[in-house]
Amino acid sequence: QVQVVESGGGLVQPGGSLRLSCEASGSISSMNDVAWYRQAAGNQRELVAKISSGHSTNYADSVKGRFTISRDNAKNAVYLQMSSVKPEDTAVYYCNAHLISGSNWYDSWGEGTQVTVSS
Repeated sequence: QVQVVESGGGLVQPGGSLRLSCEASGSISSMNDVAWYRQAAGNQRELVAKISSGHSTNYADSVKGRFTISRDNAKNAVYLQMSSVKPEDTAVYYCNAHLISGSNWYDSWGEGTQVTVSS
């Protein structure tokens, strides 16, 4: 069974930094496009950043210049470096990965990791 698991969330002060990790496990042939989404209480889930297998990246306007998405294909892992965080960054952050396992293709979601920005 293939899956992704997020980690690295927690409480951080405004202006601080946090690094989220998304790691895929199982019999994975390749990890293609991966995206981070977030959902704040009472809001819809929104795209934060995405990265292709070729390392092309896109960001939501609200996080451009503050967040950086990166990946380590050897580890089947994707990271979200969050800097200069703001209270409005408070949300549950989810990883969504397109995984290949043999001849099967999976659109895999993690269970999320809570990020709280507060003094």
